[in-house]
Amino acid sequence: MRDFNILGGRLLVLFDGNCGLCNRSVRWLLRRDRNDRLRFTPSSSPTGADAMAKHGLDPASTPGSVMVVEVAGTPAERLVSHSDAVLMLLAQLPAPWPALAALGRLIPRALRDVAYRAVARWRYRIWGRLETCPIPTAEERRRFL
Repeated sequence: MRDFNILGGRLLVLFDGNCGLCNRSVRWLLRRDRNDRLRFTPSSSPTGADAMAKHGLDPASTPGSVMVVEVAGTPAERLVSHSDAVLMLLAQLPAPWPALAALGRLIPRALRDVAYRAVARWRYRIWGRLETCPIPTAEERRRFL
């Protein structure tokens, strides 16, 4: 198992490294995470697989799901997925994103997750599939595990 104490209270974002939408979303988050609250790893990486295994999941069994590990490496660690993960990520960003996350929470999770699953189902057809993860810049590299 990986030592997640290096996160220093940051959220760990697990994403599909082959998904064009997921990679664009990670780049979008990197540009807006001015308070350095997020760390990233593909779900198929050793770090991602270790994080998922702690919660009884296999990367192959959770296609199309962004996941966020909160308080990693502590007894309070929890894994959040689907629309809840998206809203949790938005809440970490500077304004106006936390307000948008709060508005999103007014929508029942069942409805949010229906929309989330629809996007997940069509993501490869619309945004494509990458053969490899794009190489992050030197500045971005320190934010990946």
